[in-house]
Amino acid sequence: MLSIVKREECFPEMERAQAVASLEIVDKVVILNTGGIEDLVDLIKPQSLVLGREYERDHFNEISEAVTRHGGQVIYEPGEIHYATAEFFRGTQHEIERQRRDQFRSALNIWNIDLNQVLLRLKSGPAPRILVVGDTIVDRYIACDPVGMSNEAPVVVVKELETRDFVGGAAIVAAHVATLNAECIYLSVVGKDQQAEMVRSNLSELEVTADLLEDLSRPTTNKLRYMVENQKLFRVSRLKEHNLSTDIENTMIKKIEELAPSLQGILVCDFVYGVITPRIIEALAAVSRQHGVPLFGDLQCSSQVGSVLKFQDFQLLCPTEREARIALSNQNDSVEYVANLLMETTCADNLIIKLGAEGFIAYARKELSNFFDRQHFPALTSNPADVAGAGDALLAAVAVGLARGLTLMESASLGTCMAALAVQTVGNQPVRLEELVNFALRTGAVSNAE
Repeated sequence: MLSIVKREECFPEMERAQAVASLEIVDKVVILNTGGIEDLVDLIKPQSLVLGREYERDHFNEISEAVTRHGGQVIYEPGEIHYATAEFFRGTQHEIERQRRDQFRSALNIWNIDLNQVLLRLKSGPAPRILVVGDTIVDRYIACDPVGMSNEAPVVVVKELETRDFVGGAAIVAAHVATLNAECIYLSVVGKDQQAEMVRSNLSELEVTADLLEDLSRPTTNKLRYMVENQKLFRVSRLKEHNLSTDIENTMIKKIEELAPSLQGILVCDFVYGVITPRIIEALAAVSRQHGVPLFGDLQCSSQVGSVLKFQDFQLLCPTEREARIALSNQNDSVEYVANLLMETTCADNLIIKLGAEGFIAYARKELSNFFDRQHFPALTSNPADVAGAGDALLAAVAVGLARGLTLMESASLGTCMAALAVQTVGNQPVRLEELVNFALRTGAVSNAE
């Protein structure tokens, strides 16, 4: 297969060529320094020319005519859209992880990122003050022993062995922020119950300043996961998802306005359980404009109804590919086109499209232009114990990095390591800076632990 890289000002040609050449299906890459695609078509007379679906709308008539003239056909195809991977067929876990670490080091080389220096930046200088706002969740994991199938009905029967609670939702994001050497303030709404006290206690141990407003009309959101070994059987959610009362909204808005002048960033974690209301979003946008505080946001709607489009003018958005496609009602175009359209629609400065087991793609808006830098970062753990916390760890690391003045690609390199660590244990647990440094050493991306 021959792949064509068209020379454009918006992307460095060698970076695009290297990225395309790394694909297994590609045999050769040609950089068009002069002329156009139609000139190359006349030279090589291809049987097929494959273009993204978005090019069909651009009416590439001259190219189509050139291909047809030589007996070929033009195929407009965005590529197969999927949300899982079959990579486990291609080698052992060790081989897959070694290949992914090679890809990670290659990404660092492309952007001249010294991960040693990036990690040192997290340890040095004044700690950024970051406010985390969002839905508090307590994740309860119930380890079970499989008993068998009920005789009365086709129901799986299990016996409970042990139960453990973990801080989740926006609260675990706050915990990650604190362990990454940032000063974290956490603002959320909880019920008057034991779960709320557990969250307060856990965050206090991590030196997170937690301001948890009690709402008697709702319990603290509690998700119960029944497991046999590391396999989840099913999940039960105990929650109320109605919007906040006006009084609680007013209290939250007042606290946001009071804190804003002293902040280096506000991180919004919306699980669509009623805390991030339209009025809260308006208040966040207002303090961001007034005080120049960057907004970092993530909206998770895997089992709820929500849209990331309500986050406008954020410095960072972190949706999954599925969430981005749903928000834009776009299932046909390539992920590149969807990402660019989402950034234009939301006026976001930076975007991370999460691809599940395939990692994520980071997009950064170039200064004084409408073009974007982009880079794929692989998932460094190929056999995760629990994927539930990967996005939370990634969001926290990238937000802290940006708040410290790192570039998106530098921050994304931290996020790659954070996410890999987060999925190696069952249940959300805060990743500490020392663990991050040691993991970076194991990837071969840093030379020492200084």
